[in-house]
Amino acid sequence: MAAHHPPHHGPVAAGDAKKTHLGDHLFLPKKLVGGAGPSAVKLALVSFLAVILVLAVDLSLTGAGAHRRLRHQYQHYLGDGGDGAGGGGDGDGVAKDNALPWLSVPDPSNFTEELLARWLTPGGSPCRDSRTANISIPVLDDDAAAGEVTALGSAEIHEFTFWALDDAGQRRCLGGDFFEIDLSGDEWKSRPPVVDHGDGSYSFRLQVPPRFAEGDFHLTIILLFRSFEGLKFSSLRFKYRAEMRRIPLLFRPSNSSLSLPALETCRAADFARDVWSGRWTRLAKNDNCEEVDDAGRYRCLEPEHPCEAPWCAGPLGALESNGWVYSAHCSFKLFTADAAWRCLDGKWLFFWGDSNHVDTIRNLLTFVLGVTDTSVVTRRFDAVFTNPSGGPGTVRITSIFNGHWNMSMNYLGLHSLRNKGFRQLVRSYFLADDHVPDIVILNSGLHDGCYWTSIRAYVQAAEYAAKFWAGIMADVEARGHASPRVFYRTTIATGGYARDLAFNPNKMEAFNSVLVEKLKRHGVLSGGLIDNFDMTFPWHYDNRCNDGVHYGRAPAKLVWRDGKVGHQYFVDLMLGHVLLNAICNG
Repeated sequence: MAAHHPPHHGPVAAGDAKKTHLGDHLFLPKKLVGGAGPSAVKLALVSFLAVILVLAVDLSLTGAGAHRRLRHQYQHYLGDGGDGAGGGGDGDGVAKDNALPWLSVPDPSNFTEELLARWLTPGGSPCRDSRTANISIPVLDDDAAAGEVTALGSAEIHEFTFWALDDAGQRRCLGGDFFEIDLSGDEWKSRPPVVDHGDGSYSFRLQVPPRFAEGDFHLTIILLFRSFEGLKFSSLRFKYRAEMRRIPLLFRPSNSSLSLPALETCRAADFARDVWSGRWTRLAKNDNCEEVDDAGRYRCLEPEHPCEAPWCAGPLGALESNGWVYSAHCSFKLFTADAAWRCLDGKWLFFWGDSNHVDTIRNLLTFVLGVTDTSVVTRRFDAVFTNPSGGPGTVRITSIFNGHWNMSMNYLGLHSLRNKGFRQLVRSYFLADDHVPDIVILNSGLHDGCYWTSIRAYVQAAEYAAKFWAGIMADVEARGHASPRVFYRTTIATGGYARDLAFNPNKMEAFNSVLVEKLKRHGVLSGGLIDNFDMTFPWHYDNRCNDGVHYGRAPAKLVWRDGKVGHQYFVDLMLGHVLLNAICNG
């Protein structure tokens, strides 16, 4: 754990970059802080002055370019903990093999313990007890005040730090605010990952490859909840939902000698990460495609319109997204029906989660596998599906709704496991037959956000659920069977009006991380993680791609929540293809 100098808490005008300098963010090893010997102190001082010298030389050589100044300023002091996102290179965002790294997020360590500790951190001073009313982003605010658009190099990772300010413009010294950050361009949408440093400062990273760097970009920062209030049982009355910044950005070509490594198609090992940092890219567009057809379908491109390597492989038109596709630390294959049936033939898939599972299963059957009769796909079902083309292929799919032990009711979530009959029902699929499911896909679900009165209560529920599933896998192995590959599919980021409710993104992101940590510690996640939270977040600001709590409702030519006709279900359809990558690319 690193120690740091206390931040300055005096008044700070938004955009006052001169008052935010390296000294405010200097992190030193513990052995150099307090009680250190003279030589250690001298070494620290010399190192610090060396960094300042490097910064000064860099500024003189680059004409004080904002992107290089900021990147040098924060790269080491707010780094990624060595997961490789920073490049493992020279602090310039450049890897030692002269290739730039892809932006990624380090897997959290002791997430639950740290969350509980920070949630219970006492106040007692003005900077701790104050409330966030504004933010200060050095460099970006300076450029905006001067009427300039910040230009950043494409492909490079740019790290920015901003401070939470109270009504008087003074810095806060506690974290806990939930910021929604969006980076959007004509062919790009992503959620830059945010790091809460716990002292009133937050940092985020941006990266746009040259392929998508042309045109205008906007960086939008919204403060949705303050001081962990999104984690409260009834969050609606605590919503803040204020747009802090909408900043224009330009991305310019980078040094031609530097390049990003090509994304590779996801393999089994790629699902080991606990958190993804992906992006939606638009590889094609039909400008004449405005609305859905009479069947409620959004068929803008030809079904066989190909993907563009390395962002995806297969038929891009099959997503019915008018050219949008998701990729993360690896890219995904979009499956044809034949390829999907070859992969799934003879397999047994077991789903346990909320009603979004129902949408995904139905969309997978309808859009990918070509099954037209999906009437059996309800909250709870167990059925075998056959390839409708007459070719080889059968797949058994079981889905057990976990929002309540009674499948016609709601809002129990993981508490449904406290019902003995429900536990026996789930276990029966793993103990009764002479074989067990090949793939298990778990999900906590939105219902948990409505049931648990505090984060501490949910932690206990997650521990109970993890032990339950670990017990099932132990029983499977004791009977001489190979355990299924188990994946956790993170809960969606609720959209539009639902951003303020009990299953808001602030709470669901925390609940996702708690349960993933518990499942991993009990050895349950043999397959890995599928980050549907990251996948849905860029589209959650309104109800164009969701009804608030679902991203995959069946096609229908109806007036949607925003008063317009149609519903773009492609976000959930993308999830279906990602699931196939997890199942088939092992």
